[in-house]
Amino acid sequence: MELTVKELANRLGAELIGEGTGVIRSVGPVGSADQATLTFLANEKYLAELKKSRCGAAIVNKAIEGFSQPQLLVKNVNAVLIDALKIFAPKLRPAVPGVDSTAKVAAGVKMGKNVSIGACVVIEDGVEIGDDTIIAAGCKIGQNTKIGRGTRLDSNIVIYHNCTIGNSVIIQANTTIGSVGFGYSFIDGAHRLIPHNGVVVIEDYVEIGANSCVDRAKFGETRIGAGTKIDNLVQIAHNVIIGKCCLIAGQAGIAGSSKLGDGVVLGGQAAVVDNIEIGDGVMVGGQAGVISSVPPGKQILGTPAIGHKESFRQFACIQRLPAIIGEFKKLSALVAAKADGDALKNLEERINKLESPRRSRKDRKT
Repeated sequence: MELTVKELANRLGAELIGEGTGVIRSVGPVGSADQATLTFLANEKYLAELKKSRCGAAIVNKAIEGFSQPQLLVKNVNAVLIDALKIFAPKLRPAVPGVDSTAKVAAGVKMGKNVSIGACVVIEDGVEIGDDTIIAAGCKIGQNTKIGRGTRLDSNIVIYHNCTIGNSVIIQANTTIGSVGFGYSFIDGAHRLIPHNGVVVIEDYVEIGANSCVDRAKFGETRIGAGTKIDNLVQIAHNVIIGKCCLIAGQAGIAGSSKLGDGVVLGGQAAVVDNIEIGDGVMVGGQAGVISSVPPGKQILGTPAIGHKESFRQFACIQRLPAIIGEFKKLSALVAAKADGDALKNLEERINKLESPRRSRKDRKT
């Protein structure tokens, strides 16, 4: 794919500032862009680097003085960048509607129009699949599961029985939906698995990355709300409820029966204990350990997770500890060398007063 700068501006609905005859063949970051690359400025801190760039054109949200290359002026740089990346995406062979000859599809399966079933797929009895859905090679769909329209399951995905997958859902390779949760009771000297008879419900427009797991509920349901985006290598345990439009980064883990509100963000490797509730709009930093419920709108960090401002203060104190300890040693040596017995005694009395509990107001009156 190649387009002139002017052609690209027209396709992106951008106002062109500068010459439009140059040819663009790819989209890339500022630092590595060459004369055939379209780049972008979504953050002002990269402005100086952009002005040094050899790019063929740049997507910007305001005209940049002192920048000689063509500029594509738009309202939302990130939105237009997505459109540009789609234009220059690799042109792969599309999925072909129909059932591959190596697939095994039970007689009772109901399929909509233009469904594509890839090689070596296994689909069991009672499954329903909506229009325009793609099930890639090696997938296994368990009994009575329902999959909506326009959904894409990449290769080697396993969806267990009685699960519900919504419309326009994307699940990337090797992810498992509906496996038995991690629930045991210690009985007669052994761990006995608790049956998990519930289901998994994944609502519309959810995206789940590769190698993630969503466990089925013991009873009731595990649910992922519409528009939520989940990264690779994420564990979602039994009976977890995740709200709408959440973002969950890689290697995060959510323990059983916890509930996340709408718009919650979990950073990479964040961990949420079982049976707590995280309110709408909460942002949890990477590697944080959330051990108690969090009210809406909070930003938390650390283990155990606390407010981000307090976490930063504590971190700053920890960073200063070597210097503080050094000063304390110097002060101790100075006191030992110069103070006489009476002075040391007075110092001890003052320390004892500081360490003793404050008297109550009633005690002070008496």
